[in-house]
Amino acid sequence: MAHADWIIDLGPGAGHEGGRIVFEGTPADLVGRRSTLTGSHLAAYVCG
Repeated sequence: MAHADWIIDLGPGAGHEGGRIVFEGTPADLVGRRSTLTGSHLAAYVCG
């Protein structure tokens, strides 16, 4: 994901709790916002 051009993050959870777009943009934008669970995990991977 860190090397993707564009990310569409669905959530906020799985199954019946998911299915809406919670983020759409570049990996850098997602890491900067850390507004989703995916963003938090990606930030930990990228930033260490």
